[in-house]
Amino acid sequence: MGKNLFIAEKPSVAKEFANALQLNMTSKDGYMECDTAIVTWCVGHLVTMSYPEVYDEKYKKWSFDTLPFIPEDFKYEIIPSVKKQFNIVKGLLTREDVETIYVCTDSGREGEYIYRLVDAMAGVGDSKKKRRVWIDSQTVEEINRGIREAKDLSEYDNLSASAYLRAKEDYLMGINFSRALTLRYAYSVKSFLNRDKAVISVGRVMSCVLGMIVEREIEIRKFTETPFYRVMTNFAADDSKVNGEWRVYEKSKYAGSPKLYKENGFLKKEDAEELIKYLEGDDKDTAEVVEIEKKKESKNPPLLYNLAELQNECSKLFKISPDETLNIIQELYEKKLVTYPRTDARVLSTAVAKEIHKNIGGLKNYPPVADYARFLIEKEAYKGIAKSKYVNDKQITDHYAIIPTGQGLNNLSSVNETARKVYEVIARRFLAIFLPPASYVKLNFTLEKLSERFFFSFRALEKEGYLSVMNYSFASAKEDKQDDKEDKESDTKLSKETLDKLCALKKGNVLRLSGFEIKEGKTSPPKRYNSGSIILAMENAGQLIDDEDLRAQIKSSGIGTSATRAEILKKLITIGYINLNKKTQILTPTQMGEMIYCVVKRSIPQLLRPKLTASWELGLTMVADGSITSEEYMGKLDDFVTKHTIDVREKNYINALNADYRAVSEFYKTKSK
Repeated sequence: MGKNLFIAEKPSVAKEFANALQLNMTSKDGYMECDTAIVTWCVGHLVTMSYPEVYDEKYKKWSFDTLPFIPEDFKYEIIPSVKKQFNIVKGLLTREDVETIYVCTDSGREGEYIYRLVDAMAGVGDSKKKRRVWIDSQTVEEINRGIREAKDLSEYDNLSASAYLRAKEDYLMGINFSRALTLRYAYSVKSFLNRDKAVISVGRVMSCVLGMIVEREIEIRKFTETPFYRVMTNFAADDSKVNGEWRVYEKSKYAGSPKLYKENGFLKKEDAEELIKYLEGDDKDTAEVVEIEKKKESKNPPLLYNLAELQNECSKLFKISPDETLNIIQELYEKKLVTYPRTDARVLSTAVAKEIHKNIGGLKNYPPVADYARFLIEKEAYKGIAKSKYVNDKQITDHYAIIPTGQGLNNLSSVNETARKVYEVIARRFLAIFLPPASYVKLNFTLEKLSERFFFSFRALEKEGYLSVMNYSFASAKEDKQDDKEDKESDTKLSKETLDKLCALKKGNVLRLSGFEIKEGKTSPPKRYNSGSIILAMENAGQLIDDEDLRAQIKSSGIGTSATRAEILKKLITIGYINLNKKTQILTPTQMGEMIYCVVKRSIPQLLRPKLTASWELGLTMVADGSITSEEYMGKLDDFVTKHTIDVREKNYINALNADYRAVSEFYKTKSK
């Protein structure tokens, strides 16, 4: 009887598989073995795409004569630094006593690509059975389930095709466009920057993200601040001052006036002062209640974390970059603490929902949320979750949301403090979905004086519900959480007595005002992206697209993938196109970055558009699900690369770019003073 060979993506993962198999294995050089099984590993990528000069020495020199470069058959080679491990893996894959290969690389497009390259380079062929292990965590139970339910590797052929195409796409666009634009415009860029050399690096995702950051900066630069003046009033209710603001309405003397800034302010302070003078003219300090609305409203727990949402949250709470967050979650995953990190889903699957009590139960041993976990288990609060919005198989492609496994808690002591905090954030968000909504009392009423109206609005928390579990045990999170978008809708802090008194108001009641005041404000420019918000913007690229039909079509496709977005951002920082303020996580373009943006905008503007980048990503998804063929996708890719490479070769925008460079240079000279 032949042996089973299990091949993982990393040594640490291979160790978990060996432990789960519970076989008496002997450690050898690059693998573990017993009488019935072998466990080995890659070390990330073992094989990569060959550079153009491998095809022909003529491609080593960058020249328009050899562009566009689009090979009919792509070449691959072993990465020199990991050649030893490749040879070990190759020897195991092709051993005569190996009957079945279990592919245990990460369960996603990139993991599929890693194994398929090794398989092809090792020449394994079709003589052996190949099974794909697809798991959502590295717990013993999940690993054994994955092995037990492993499908034939051929069922993932479309995913493999998508992975190959993604790599070819980035390779062809990167090589052809970077070479063409460098040949055409690098001299002018390096001259303006007084550098010895310059390479214009562009890419399908990288250039689009650079464009988003530069265009936001340009918006901010062009922004003109506008002051405005609001008129406020208040009245005493017990020991609290209750504030309201004036707004224009159809019977106001200012209805349709050009003096207004929107509906609740004036462009000039003297006009606001004129309104106050008018209101004080009748010598009465009272106003009548003319409208009142009281209602209760509830707020449900948010959806669970996917990678992008968690990267955004960690950027705000801990001021860490997306790649740092991914590294932390990957470590938590490998230590069995959380489920698979590279996911776009924010919901659970029906299958996992049936066993979710195990995840909750495990958290009874995690002190920060132990009381909540015990309560949920005792009340069996998890039983209705399958029928809620938090479980939806249609919203899951490869993996469900990131949640705690409820296991591996002893491993928390081996991770750093930030990782422990990230785990707590995940655990609290997870438990929140099993708790009731938060409930509020909402009160809106309007006071009228001399046909002018003041509007008052309050929302007071009545029952905490799920919010009780969202109080992190670490102080910094509590402070930073105040900046969260959801919390900006700040709930008015009123005593119960004051709230009861306000809720008792009726139309026709007359209230005594405490005077009027002017509150000065000013318009704000758009916010710069930070390392978290840019990841969310990349994920939600459809929101940046004007065409409604296309926006709907690419709703599930963003710029890049959950697995690649952090790396793209890191590359832009490394090559000096953008700056990251590590303290604030704010992103800004460099002078070099802005000049490269100008080059791309003049030459291949499509690369800057989320519409194009997201539609390419949608195409890859369609290949993965079998909607289109690899040949169809590759045909469009060839046409796109060929057309735009020839355009760069035949058109020269140097005069326009010189003007662009001067404008950019002038700005940075002024900025540095």
